[in-house]
Amino acid sequence: MIKKIEHIGIAVNDLEEATKTYEILFKAAPYKTETVEREGVKTVFFECGESKIELLGATREDSPVGNYLKKQKQGIHHIAFYVDDLKSEMNRLQKEGFQLLSDEPKAGADDKSIVFMHPKSSHGVLIELCED
Repeated sequence: MIKKIEHIGIAVNDLEEATKTYEILFKAAPYKTETVEREGVKTVFFECGESKIELLGATREDSPVGNYLKKQKQGIHHIAFYVDDLKSEMNRLQKEGFQLLSDEPKAGADDKSIVFMHPKSSHGVLIELCED
């Protein structure tokens, strides 16, 4: 079951510049920076109440975020929802007709297991489901 918004992912062209902007916005430094080599992305996390903001910078032009930035302008990339049982939620959503982008959870940033839902299944919004 979906419990809460875990984070909002924002794709940016210049991760260093965006990090400075969000440090000013939140009056705080990020609590975590991480590179996920498999996905070709560097992430910077800020806390915002009980949710988070994840800045996403491509480390390779052919990565999912790199491809997104080629097609779209920088901005909101995805919304992540926290679930208490990822496999169970994946099964439920697939039975309801939602298309997932992978059959198994993957290791994601911030020590989460993740799966993405195809935007066609959710009216153009890329949704990430994640659990600890």
